[in-house]
Amino acid sequence: MTHLAELNIGRLLHPIGDPRIAEFSDNLAKINALAERMPGFVWRLKDDAGDATSFRISDDPTVNVNLSVWESAEALERYVFQTAHTAFYRKRAQWFAPMEGPHFVMWWVDAGHIPSLEEAAGRLAELAANGPTARAFGWSELKSAELWRAQRCA
Repeated sequence: MTHLAELNIGRLLHPIGDPRIAEFSDNLAKINALAERMPGFVWRLKDDAGDATSFRISDDPTVNVNLSVWESAEALERYVFQTAHTAFYRKRAQWFAPMEGPHFVMWWVDAGHIPSLEEAAGRLAELAANGPTARAFGWSELKSAELWRAQRCA
């Protein structure tokens, strides 16, 4: 059995705690808890405070990470595009700077495997270097990603 791992990174316009991104940072716990309650959720990277804002994928302290595992692409897609998360997804330009290259990657993992941040960074680097492959891909490579397609057209 396989599960779907995903890494999403973003460069914050302002540091956590800055009032200009308060709507984002003040709702992290709520949105993370929502993910954990979703059918199909398996695991997410988090520290003792319950979020991933202390983890770094690069030397840039403004780049935040979100790493999680889901039972299926459909489960992840429902969370991203059919819950309260969607409103925050639509507002991401208010809190995150545009990034060069890929900032989101998915890959299949064996059920029970918990990816490390290093593994995830490697998959993102693979996507940047090689484009979509079976080892590193985005929504457009998933035929089942109907909610993503609808979101892109909206």
